[in-house]
Amino acid sequence: MTELIQAALPASGSAEAPATTQAPETERTTPWWRDAVIYQVYIRSFADGDGDGLGDLHGVRSRLGYLADLGVDAVWITPFYPSPMADGGYDVADYRDVDPRFGTLGDAAALIGDAHRAGLRVIVDVVPNHTSHRHTWFEQAVRARPGGAERDRYIFRPGVGDAPPNDWESVFGGPAWTRAGDGEWYLHLFAPEQPDLNWEHPEVHAEFDDVLRFWLDLGVDGFRIDVAHGMVKAAGLPDVGHRDQVRMLAHTVLPYFDQDGVHEIHRRWRTLLDSYPGERIGVAEAWAPTPERLARYVRPDELHQAFNFHYLSAEWDARALREVVDDSLATAASVGAPTTWVLSNHDVKRHVTRYGDGEVGLRRARAAALLTLALPGSVYLYQGEELGLPEVLDLPEEVLDDPQRFREPGGGRDGCRVPIPWSAQGPGFGFSPPGSRAPWLPIPAGWGPLSVESQQADPDSTLALHRAALAIRAGHPALGDGTLRWHASPEHTLVFSREPGFWCTVNTGAEPVELTVPGRLLLASAPPAAGDGSVLLPPDSAAWWAAG
Repeated sequence: MTELIQAALPASGSAEAPATTQAPETERTTPWWRDAVIYQVYIRSFADGDGDGLGDLHGVRSRLGYLADLGVDAVWITPFYPSPMADGGYDVADYRDVDPRFGTLGDAAALIGDAHRAGLRVIVDVVPNHTSHRHTWFEQAVRARPGGAERDRYIFRPGVGDAPPNDWESVFGGPAWTRAGDGEWYLHLFAPEQPDLNWEHPEVHAEFDDVLRFWLDLGVDGFRIDVAHGMVKAAGLPDVGHRDQVRMLAHTVLPYFDQDGVHEIHRRWRTLLDSYPGERIGVAEAWAPTPERLARYVRPDELHQAFNFHYLSAEWDARALREVVDDSLATAASVGAPTTWVLSNHDVKRHVTRYGDGEVGLRRARAAALLTLALPGSVYLYQGEELGLPEVLDLPEEVLDDPQRFREPGGGRDGCRVPIPWSAQGPGFGFSPPGSRAPWLPIPAGWGPLSVESQQADPDSTLALHRAALAIRAGHPALGDGTLRWHASPEHTLVFSREPGFWCTVNTGAEPVELTVPGRLLLASAPPAAGDGSVLLPPDSAAWWAAG
């Protein structure tokens, strides 16, 4: 067994892997989206192509080779539309163009073409719950008189005396209503610069049908639908009756989130997506109080995937992880959908930090990567998690940009949006061309060893571990879509198999655990110690095995 371990793995348990590309459509037996690994690009922080300190489409194009070599199947790019940037681009002023800070419409078309030639699909954001306050429609609405037709596209209401129409609260804190100059109030479930659209208006439906067709015609492979649970509001806009409503989002059906009417919108969009060739997809960013309600978004006639936030929020604990995996698989299977697995994104604290930060957090994050990539279904990787990047907790106050920080102390999301370090040396760590402006958020001075350049040269790095795992996942017949079987194992461990011939072992505890050897070692986040017919799995580690 010692010889097998040494033959299969360098000292730290990672291994360099050859680049893989997407298989041609004719070779696939499963729809690509059921088991795809999709890489999220937060465009402002991925790569700066023009030297202004802000990531852009040219920067993404220049790094497509990196993504192809990493072994992912698709890239999801956050909004690059014209925007005042009150909420990082999720306040859209024009859904059919590109903000000059990010490039041009021609750059978007070129990126899509380059990605397809590299074997990568492209998913873009669509933001249907609200627009920017600088959108033409809202500017017309503000100029209109109360009761004017231009206001019907949004949700304007008279107040109750000097108070808002109801007690709804913004996700960013404070009332979800702002008073217009003529006394009426408009609804914004997020920032005041993000007025909610009225999805009871037929013109809103027609507009977004046209927006989807515009980008599908340009060649995108799908959409991540922002706030997919939020477009429909309960009739009469009733009070919630509770304060601090943001803490209720994932636990209670609120009159402004997860209303049944949203599913009619998604069914309409599914029909539109299915009218295009090439398996174009819709992905729901939906917060639902139960896995069963989340599964409704991915019924056969609705969207293809929904982010699994229950898994993201699970503690690093074997029992808790098994419970959420079982619940996720069962509820997705009940509607014939794949489960999606996600550990981090641009809205949550990076999981290296959530899992304990420092060496402990990184060790657990490496193990979580192998656990996640071994589960049935599709996986989302957030830029930088393949490098083991932690949350940046000490950004200077003057650079903070996220409106969510006003909700509670330390509640902003800027710390997970710090730009990627590409080169080992500062000051910009290769995020921008030489001689450029400083990155829009400062990259920590100690991130040189975490950079792509440093990790590419290290076969034991977290980057090397991800490349090896993705190469194995792409080539092993047991991985991707399918099922798993749990096996009895000691406390604080998880052991499951997938057919044909694959096993995954995980130790979430603080001490090594002896396990019977299930087969030949394929990959490990930390090297297990060989025994006589068994191995000692280190604390906070995971390993993959080939049975037999």
